[in-house]
Amino acid sequence: MPRNHPRLILFAGHAGTGKTSLAKKALPLISSRTGQDFFFLDKDTVYGAFSSHMMGLLTGDPNDRDSPTYLQHIRDQEYAGLLDIVRENFELGISVILVGPFTREIMSGKFFQPALLGLPANTVCRIAWIELAADEARRRIAHRADARDAWKLAHWDTYMQRRIEPPVHENLFRFDNLQPTEAAFETLLTHLIA
Repeated sequence: MPRNHPRLILFAGHAGTGKTSLAKKALPLISSRTGQDFFFLDKDTVYGAFSSHMMGLLTGDPNDRDSPTYLQHIRDQEYAGLLDIVRENFELGISVILVGPFTREIMSGKFFQPALLGLPANTVCRIAWIELAADEARRRIAHRADARDAWKLAHWDTYMQRRIEPPVHENLFRFDNLQPTEAAFETLLTHLIA
């Protein structure tokens, strides 16, 4: 792809759906099929330690990633920083695979108009919306036993009110990750590199 058409592939969806695992599986295949190098950018890797420290200072709970305090004071800064890293890679001619929920940005339509995110207007953006039934997502979240999920599990009904249905858009592909087949994964890849 020409340098002036950066590519952003977002693996989005709610907690416990398997976004990161699927993105890591997809990256080498996408890279080989497009002939492009991709920078892998995961929200939890980039901001995990920082957010733990900040939430420890703000609330005394370094594992809080879901309370109103996190959502009001930390969340938007994390996402803005991720987009700054995307922009910097684009300037170097490197496309990006990004992993994170990004529900607000998807629901607002900003990921369908990259200029609204401060990205080049000619950015080719594709979204893999990874989904899983709520009961299975809860089971997987409990099984991974990550302390950062404690609030979700303790306040599941409140957390469930934040789960959204993504909008229908040609650049967004919904992928059910309950028991995905290789054929379904291949269809996802075809969408992402189109």
